[in-house]
Amino acid sequence: MSHFLDRLKFLTHVRSTFADGHGAVVNEDRRWEDGYRSRWQHDKIVRSTHGVNCTGSCSWKVYVKNGLITWETQQTDYPRTRPDLPNHEPRGCPRGASYSWYVYSAQRVKTPLIRGRLMQMWREARKTMDPVAAWESISQNPEKAKRYKSVRGQGGFVRADWDTATEIIAAANAYTIKRYGPDRVVGFSPIPAMSMVSYAAGARYLSLIGGVCLSFYDWYCDLPPASPQVWGEQTDVPESADWYNSTYLMVWGSNVPQTRTPDAHFYTEVRYKGTKTVAISSDYGEMVKFGDIWLAPKQGTDAALAMAMGHVVLKEFHATGKSAYFRDYVKQYTDMPMLVLLREAENGSYTSDHFLRASHLAGNHGEANNPEWKTLLIDAPTGRLVVPNGTIGLRWNEAQHDGGAKVGRWNLELKDAADGAAIDPLLSLNGAHDEVVDVGFPYFGGEHDARLLRRVPVKRVTLADGNTARIATVYDLQLANYGVDQGLGGPNVAAGFDDDVPYTPAWQEKHTGVPRQQVIQVAREFADNADRTRGKSMVIVGAALNHWYHNDMIYRGIINLLMMCGCIGQSGGGWAHYVGQEKLRPQFGWAPLAFGLDWSRPPRQMNGTSFFYSHTSQWRHEKLSVDEILSPTADRARYDGLSLLDLNARSERMGWLPSAPQLNANPLDVTDAAQAAGQEPVAYTVEQLKAGKLRFACEDPDHPDNFPRNMFVWRSNILGSSGKGHEYFLKYLLGTQNALFSDESAAIKPAEVEVREAAEGKLDLLTVLDFRMSTTCLYGDIVLPTATWYEKDDLNTSDMHPFIHPLSEAVQPLWESKTDWEIYKTIAKKFTEIAGPLLGTRRDLVCTPLMHDTPGELGQPFAPRDWKHGECDLIPGKTAPAMTVVERNYADIYRKFTSVGPLLDKLGNGGKGINWDTEHEVHELAGLTHKVTTPGVSQGRPRLETATDAAEMILTFAPETNGHVAVKAWDALSKITGRDHTHLAVGREHDKIRFRDVQAQPRKIISAPTWSGLESEEVSYNAGYTNVHELIPWRTLTGRQQFYQDHRWMLDFGEGVCLYKPPIDTKTVQPMLGKHSNGNPELVLNWITPHQKWGIHSTYSDNLRMLTLSRGGPHVWVSEPEAKAAGLRDNDWVEVFNVNGTLTARLVVSQRVPRGMCLMYHAQEKIVNVPGAETSGMRGGIHNSVTRTVTKPTHMIGGYAQLAYGFNYYGTVGSNRDEFVIVRKMQRIDWMEEQLAETLPGASQ
Repeated sequence: MSHFLDRLKFLTHVRSTFADGHGAVVNEDRRWEDGYRSRWQHDKIVRSTHGVNCTGSCSWKVYVKNGLITWETQQTDYPRTRPDLPNHEPRGCPRGASYSWYVYSAQRVKTPLIRGRLMQMWREARKTMDPVAAWESISQNPEKAKRYKSVRGQGGFVRADWDTATEIIAAANAYTIKRYGPDRVVGFSPIPAMSMVSYAAGARYLSLIGGVCLSFYDWYCDLPPASPQVWGEQTDVPESADWYNSTYLMVWGSNVPQTRTPDAHFYTEVRYKGTKTVAISSDYGEMVKFGDIWLAPKQGTDAALAMAMGHVVLKEFHATGKSAYFRDYVKQYTDMPMLVLLREAENGSYTSDHFLRASHLAGNHGEANNPEWKTLLIDAPTGRLVVPNGTIGLRWNEAQHDGGAKVGRWNLELKDAADGAAIDPLLSLNGAHDEVVDVGFPYFGGEHDARLLRRVPVKRVTLADGNTARIATVYDLQLANYGVDQGLGGPNVAAGFDDDVPYTPAWQEKHTGVPRQQVIQVAREFADNADRTRGKSMVIVGAALNHWYHNDMIYRGIINLLMMCGCIGQSGGGWAHYVGQEKLRPQFGWAPLAFGLDWSRPPRQMNGTSFFYSHTSQWRHEKLSVDEILSPTADRARYDGLSLLDLNARSERMGWLPSAPQLNANPLDVTDAAQAAGQEPVAYTVEQLKAGKLRFACEDPDHPDNFPRNMFVWRSNILGSSGKGHEYFLKYLLGTQNALFSDESAAIKPAEVEVREAAEGKLDLLTVLDFRMSTTCLYGDIVLPTATWYEKDDLNTSDMHPFIHPLSEAVQPLWESKTDWEIYKTIAKKFTEIAGPLLGTRRDLVCTPLMHDTPGELGQPFAPRDWKHGECDLIPGKTAPAMTVVERNYADIYRKFTSVGPLLDKLGNGGKGINWDTEHEVHELAGLTHKVTTPGVSQGRPRLETATDAAEMILTFAPETNGHVAVKAWDALSKITGRDHTHLAVGREHDKIRFRDVQAQPRKIISAPTWSGLESEEVSYNAGYTNVHELIPWRTLTGRQQFYQDHRWMLDFGEGVCLYKPPIDTKTVQPMLGKHSNGNPELVLNWITPHQKWGIHSTYSDNLRMLTLSRGGPHVWVSEPEAKAAGLRDNDWVEVFNVNGTLTARLVVSQRVPRGMCLMYHAQEKIVNVPGAETSGMRGGIHNSVTRTVTKPTHMIGGYAQLAYGFNYYGTVGSNRDEFVIVRKMQRIDWMEEQLAETLPGASQ
């Protein structure tokens, strides 16, 4: 019915008035109000969050009406902070506010999908064969395999049912385990903190069958290697609220308002109380607007800037004795007083070598246990050489000596470990020296000598062999390295800041472009503030620094500045690194669930970077030689002819890094062969390796027996986001069309790794779980629909705030989707049905590297020796990987997946070097989730049927969420340190956080020894706080924060001390210049890929709301002058390419971008608005199409105190910012809308 007449008001009679005629009573239709009320009506509100690795970890209200999710708004009920601190809320961002769009969008994966050609062959094979035989007939037939592999990424999916999809997956896994071994089945999923149970689901399945979990934090290059190097800690940082406690704040390469949106209010609020803020960024990022000072160094030169600041601080606050606080701090909490041996070099000069150890001295200086791992200093009052408390040798196996009488010396009390006498460490030998010598320091910055000779005061000491050695303190070496004159003179030290001597402010100006006076001002202010406030100067850092090849040099330069100013471990001060939602707060309640540690130990884990570098064959195109990055002080003969891959292979066979696959034989068959030979499997394996009859798979990576066969990807879009060397993935791992232009002719060939014809299409099966059709899904063979973040129960934490809170099921999983837990439970059940009869019970030989936070980290204490070359014996767990036999009953996988195993009763739980009993918690969990009643191996064990059961397991076993466990954990640490720490948790001993609790409101976690800060109402969380205030050692060689790194490889690559290393030359542009000319000018620019504003990684980049707010497709940024020179205008279509591949995007011309830079916000997927590339004839790629992984040898070190492998703790990282590209305007925009042919023209078929 029309309401036209109802809207005519002119002749309407006014019935009455009120308010002195200002109001009138009328008779009109008011149904429009009902429409408005109905629009905002809802049936319920459910608390959830977004598991998207944004670090926000924001609590959201999800509104449900008539069984449909309608919208979301921010929750505002976080527990309040103390009165002098702003609250954490409101938290959220526009990206999160748009998530509900996904739930009902066309982007949803609604049903299981299988590649059509694979499905056709599967159905045909299953007519006559059982599932395993059917899979073998397809995957092992080269023609059939190529038929479906070659069209990966080109569509062609057909709808399938869950039974068929899981049958193929289970059959593929079972066949691969039987034929090749369980370590040929791998899985990649990142950042468990964003949805812990979902990660644990896949990891648990893989670990129970013997498969491999790939690390991610290192592959993402979010892992800062400098943190393990300096502190023995993966990453531990202040919560964002602690920014407010800072009184001088530098924001260095972290675009806080854009990438840490929910926390940016602390950055703005701290300025209101008078804190000075300094923004350091090469481009004009959003955070620059909030800075009182902006320093704009040329990208990649940040280490030079940091070194110059350190020079100012050392000269004005240390060498002059100006700050007593700084001197006292570095004495007790850093390695500055520790003594370093000097070895003779050319022309009577010296080079710094290993720390002086107790084993260097007569009678091991009285230390019977681990003397090789106990460093020394000089006690200033007595002049004695002393092994102080806290060194790593005092951490392990002390109970096995002297009847355990000396247990409890692993602390930072200033005492002589021998007798407990008080000591006062001598910082400098200047004035107490026997002589002054020239020490050579490596230099990579050009113009000056490659070996800078600087004067250092030394003492002479008699070694155990009777020889005399010269020793210096780390403090004196640091001052010399920074070019600070202690009154000793010499040609390479600076008289003033204007001297062009490395590393003065004047010197850095030539490298960074930052005016020297700005550097002097900021360094002085930063240090002066730290001196006056006892450390309340802070630096926020991020991906802009950590994604460079020499990221550890940049970070160590900044960390050195913080350590010499006494900022680490002080509230309001310290190092605040935020790249990735790495902080899995209830980590050691989660680990047994995720890696099946309740049923079998150890699990198989592999560092992702080395894995992808090898198996995507990026090493075949390596152009960076080892010789280019060696130190001028190194013995180059040690590395003659070796490639980066050779060094990685050495690292794996010496047990430094993990290996996957492990050996060139099925590990199940190895144990069978050992039994047939009448030997124990470990002894048999050692014998076969020494005889050369067995080899590590990494030594022949392209042999068909030695590469991965099945891969799971869940909670990740690796091919659309993190896959450095995207086109290498497509060519070698997947065997499909690619735009790789590089050939192997100019590459460096390995000397110790066998090179054979390149294998393409290595993966037989790629299974992807996702809620949306991402780039990775497009290349998958099977795509399984998973629930969205509003359709499942899970847990979420972040390093940005101290709370744990949930993902919750607002509605049941839509269409045919399932939660990750249900998906892997379904796969486990199908696998058990198929693999049980096929495989039965087998013994599996598992190789494990020398792990950090275990006695295994005390590997080879001095020069590394390789058993392969006869330099030492092959000793598992010492000179080679540890080897363990694990029994696997493949008929019990499902029962084990859905129950808690007995190892938690027998062996307890723990982490980071401590262990505690958990028998009580096992019984407690059984009361919550009930016990399994069906007969079998799991009968009587606590159930894990649902995701909520899994969440309760995490919360029950984690000290961060169970106060009783926290007290036990602190007590376990107290026994090692000899100091009582239980007081840190005893006040919350009876707190037990349950899943229903976090659904009601976010809960603040409990202080635990697995982290170095406190969860307190008196102090905000700050990393290193318990080290400084509870005197708990850092988990390093010296037990202290380390300026100096003395591993032989660190010294040989020039990184014993921090210094400036320019970006590497990847050599990827020159071969392409002018080769594919289209007549337009070509710009050569540095390729920078920061985090974006309109997406969180690739999520939201295809979301209509974000596409509407942004430019609506891929775009790159260049500077105005360079755009003008190349005839480019804003919004032009451009092609960006080099030998690695190509991409197409629209151009943003902006004055905020400096010369020499091409900026593309990362993870803009190639599934939205991407035309074809002129160079390849194929659709353009993603930001990683023009990158390639280059590994760094110093990240391969292992078995050496803090330089030891741990999953996502230390290892090679996937850097990409040293890359250069060619940018040019496109002549023809081809949307490639013609009918798809069987093959398309391209650079490589």
